[in-house]
Amino acid sequence: MNFELNESQRVLEEAVRGFAAAEVAPHATKWDREERFPREIIPKLAALGLLGMAAPEAYGGSGLDMTSVSVVIEEIARHDGSLALTIASHNGLASAHIARQGNDAQKRRWLPRLARGEALGAWCLTEPGSGSDAAGGMQTRAERRGGDWVINGTKMFITQGSVGDIYVVLAQTGPNKQHGITAFVVERGSSRGVSVGKHLEKLGMRSSDTTEVVFEDCVVPDENRLGDVDKGFQGALGVLERGRISIASLALGIHRGALEEGRKYALERVAFGKPIAENQAIQWMIADMATTYEASRLLVRRAAAMQDAGLRTPFEAAAAKLFASEAATRACDRAIQIHGGYGYIREFPVERYWRDAKLCEIGEGTSEIQRLVIARQILKNGLRV
Repeated sequence: MNFELNESQRVLEEAVRGFAAAEVAPHATKWDREERFPREIIPKLAALGLLGMAAPEAYGGSGLDMTSVSVVIEEIARHDGSLALTIASHNGLASAHIARQGNDAQKRRWLPRLARGEALGAWCLTEPGSGSDAAGGMQTRAERRGGDWVINGTKMFITQGSVGDIYVVLAQTGPNKQHGITAFVVERGSSRGVSVGKHLEKLGMRSSDTTEVVFEDCVVPDENRLGDVDKGFQGALGVLERGRISIASLALGIHRGALEEGRKYALERVAFGKPIAENQAIQWMIADMATTYEASRLLVRRAAAMQDAGLRTPFEAAAAKLFASEAATRACDRAIQIHGGYGYIREFPVERYWRDAKLCEIGEGTSEIQRLVIARQILKNGLRV
């Protein structure tokens, strides 16, 4: 299987790289310090087609393959992990769930608005008492009342929680936890009983909007149900599989940022009469960062290419996310060390990269969950060679 980018993917990479350098890099530090969602960038993302990557062309999107999506997320994350997370969650979770599980009427109703940036998407799975045990710990319930459903519960750590307009909500509808979950679309502006809870102050990803979302007797019609009753969690697992490749791509971009900033500083900083890049200790840090970046990229590209070939990738997606996220955190740590005292202050971006990278070891399934997924796949099926 060829993991190299084709011509259209290389053109996309260059276009997004230029956009990120011109429109994202100059503002990322300010957005982070203000802990403010940069709504002003949304029309620019939409104009470039970056909010419709998961939507097929028939529904107003660009219908990009997984490899192209991965390229986009890496290029944005090189300068701003928070904005990359916004793009990844809007496309890979909310829009993707509708694109994968919705019927034609539902796709025509919601995907064009999401693709044009007229509405932002949020995916509501995690709850205050359920993180890794998303199904077993789920307390949010939806009960059928005539032709409607009434949803009650609280969702936690919701990306685009307060700026989102279209929520995809997972709720218990049957007695069996994992096999009794149904997905619904809740439109914040038109559905009664949905409100934004606490805004969460975070270590990193500070300009990515993260809140609680509360449902109190929230009434939605049955036409807002995605897929079959009690089959929503199976659909969510497919969304998560691709989402893990997106988070791995995000980690890859942060990793590259740390490496490039570390290299730049090492070549410019003079100590004891010579650039610190001439010191073996610094060279070894750079070597390790470069090696793990290339290894991460290969894992991400393989998982994305297999998705594009129509294959399931439970092992590959988990392995890419596990390795890329942990490697990115280590790379950011080394970048701070190369910068010395300057790496610890906000004048240089590497401290922000480190704070942002840590989320990649937690979101879309922790590193521990990825290891469980990997082990189960290997014990059941062996290596795919």
